[in-house]
Amino acid sequence: MGMDDKFSRLGTANAPGQEVRLKTGALHNVMRGTPLAGTPVDFSHGDVDAFTPTPGSFEVFSDGVRAGGRQAYTEYRGASAIRAELAGRLEAFTGAPVDAAEGMILTPGTQGALFLAIASTVGRGDKVAVVQPDYFANRKLVEFFEGEMVPVQLDYMGAAGSDAGLDLSQLEDAFRQGVKVFVFSNPNNPVGAVYSETEIRQIARLAETYGVTVIADQLYSRLRYPDTTYTHMRASGIDPENVVTIMGPSKTESLSGYRLGVAFGAPKLIERMEKLQAIVSLRAGGYSQAVLRTWFTEPEGWIGERTRLHQAIRDDLLSLLRSVEGIAARTPQAGSYLFPRLPDLAVTPSDFVRILRLQAGVIVTPGTEFCPHSAASVRLNFSQDHAAAVAAVDRMVQLIARYRT
Repeated sequence: MGMDDKFSRLGTANAPGQEVRLKTGALHNVMRGTPLAGTPVDFSHGDVDAFTPTPGSFEVFSDGVRAGGRQAYTEYRGASAIRAELAGRLEAFTGAPVDAAEGMILTPGTQGALFLAIASTVGRGDKVAVVQPDYFANRKLVEFFEGEMVPVQLDYMGAAGSDAGLDLSQLEDAFRQGVKVFVFSNPNNPVGAVYSETEIRQIARLAETYGVTVIADQLYSRLRYPDTTYTHMRASGIDPENVVTIMGPSKTESLSGYRLGVAFGAPKLIERMEKLQAIVSLRAGGYSQAVLRTWFTEPEGWIGERTRLHQAIRDDLLSLLRSVEGIAARTPQAGSYLFPRLPDLAVTPSDFVRILRLQAGVIVTPGTEFCPHSAASVRLNFSQDHAAAVAAVDRMVQLIARYRT
């Protein structure tokens, strides 16, 4: 793969928050009717104005700034005192021991942790099992590091019971082919499906049998809706030397702007990640690291209320979407993403995404970012102002009616 090709595959046009101003060009030839009025909504990322950050987060950040050099220039893997505080909280949350000294690193966002984890485990020609659909950076990073992607399907619409829908037989076939690494998100981004205990334990068993390293992206594992059972990968019986878990305070806590991630697990992999971070970014932002002191220490009932508010938005948007014949959507069990499958339209899916932006002021992420077979789907981050989100999806529904075949 040539250097230009490597970078062209990364792409940023549909990345959250980019808000690229696309040229309309020939699109005028297929656009119908007048634009729909309403407050623009960018569903590519969450709205931290609609859901304000964790109480006290800015004050703790300010304390970090006032601390000066001792907070600004921490160890490459993060301030030892902060890691020590986090270890107990993460151990209680995930149900397995956390080694603050040797088995944890603080990173510039969970995106930074994912980059370091894949870079530390994937080399040229290494086979990597990647779920389809799943977070778009998984595929892009595997390709960038010249690994060989082995897709494993997630039948999220046809899944039985509480299963996410992972094809476990296909996963084992991939492992038999010599897969070295398995990377997946739980809850799944973009679908919001949570893997059942059976699925997680089967993944752990297969990883153990075939010696596969598992990178578990659990960014949204705190924002879980009622009656959702969550099994942490690291507490599933998997060899602790074969798993790295990625988490961080982000959209759930509206702390995305501080760019904080935490990776914890196998010390040998954390050590590699630290060596790479020392070159790429030195450390997570020193002052920002202080904000991790608020993580898992929110006021009593705070996370419950945040979950309730997100559930109310989720349910209203699902009701609107499902009122349209031909739209299919799974109810997210966790997180703040919807991944509806649209009916047949008289325009291409990529054109419809642009039409949504130009005629309705609604920005969504194309489904092809998450899987080449998901062209008919779009992802919406519904962590938004409730009324604005409902109005935006109503405009989306109107345009679907306008452009139906």
